Formats: sequence, C-alpha cells, structure tokens
Amino acid sequence: MRSDIESAARENLSAVLNPPVAPGDLDLDADMAGTYGLTSLNKVLFLTEVCEATDVDLGSFTEHDLADMRTLRSVADSLTRHTSKAA
Repeated sequence: MRSDIESAARENLSAVLNPPVAPGDLDLDADMAGTYGLTSLNKVLFLTEVCEATDVDLGSFTEHDLADMRTLRSVADSLTRHTSKAA
C-alpha cells in the first residue's frame, strides 16, 4: 500500500511541475516548493489529485497538516496514516 501511495504522489507531483520532472527522478526528501518550484496553487491541485487517486479524503487534513506537507515523503506518510485509519 505504501508503494502505491508513493507512486501516486510521484505521478501527481510530476504532472503539475513546470518544467516537468519525471516521477522517478523526484527526490522524496526535497522541499517541493524550494527544489521544484511548486506554487501554492499547484500544491492544492497536486494534493487534490493525489488524495483522489489514493481514496483519502482531503478534508481529513487540517490547515496545519497541509502546511507540513513539504516533501513527497511527508505527503506519502500523511496519506498512509489516513489510509490505515480507513482500512
């Protein structure tokens, strides 16, 4: 399950980046805004899509939770915690 969530996070982040970065080339621990230029609007789009792809309700996260999602690893960890609760 964790690898599915990580793959979905990689694919959805890759889809919103400009210039594009291949999903496999994304660093799990890189700051998405600082390293890849992820804007706040694109972060919303990315998180909406990755939540939809993983069947996690975006409403499960507080504003603080969302602000703490700065790396792909933190996104995958947060989604995994909420997936486990739903199971």
